Amino acid sequence: MIKKYFFQLIFFNLFLTKKVFAAESGGMPQLDPEFWVSQIFWLTLTFGILYIVLSKLILPKISANLELRKSQIQENIEAAEKQREDSETKLKEYENIIFKTKIDAKDIFKETKEKTIKEINTKKENLDNQIDEEIKKAEHEISQLKKYAPEKINKIAIETSSEILKVLIGAEVNNSSISAIVDDLSKKSGEKYYGD
Repeated sequence: MIKKYFFQLIFFNLFLTKKVFAAESGGMPQLDPEFWVSQIFWLTLTFGILYIVLSKLILPKISANLELRKSQIQENIEAAEKQREDSETKLKEYENIIFKTKIDAKDIFKETKEKTIKEINTKKENLDNQIDEEIKKAEHEISQLKKYAPEKINKIAIETSSEILKVLIGAEVNNSSISAIVDDLSKKSGEKYYGD
């Protein structure tokens, strides 16, 4: 690019020389053709040195800095893209973990609920069986009491009556007659309380 400007400047200078050839009498040394060769020499030398300094020293440093910045920017873009992809991957993993955890929690709750209901039903069934057994035992004891209570009552009544008569009369009374009276009374009272 500098070469292009350099050659354009020389071309423009030569073009200007033709137009200004007539102005040599104006008193300006730049326009005097006598000094043009030295002016072109120094112009060429100055711009040549400037071109060499720019192309060999300054422009390579600028180009290197630009390339370095470009590579750093590219690396930063790639690192940011990689981090974005990693973040999206992690986010998907966390969403999957949360979803699985919710499903597992529902399953655990369901299993616990079913297990608790089953245990409650089992305990209720066991309790009902125990209550039924206790009721059967109580009914059996009541039936046994009903069955053997009159005999015991009669026996106690006979013994008590015999003792009372012995104390009142002063002599022993025959147990068979007392037994007959007690049996007769117990039958009447049994019919009254127990029916047929």
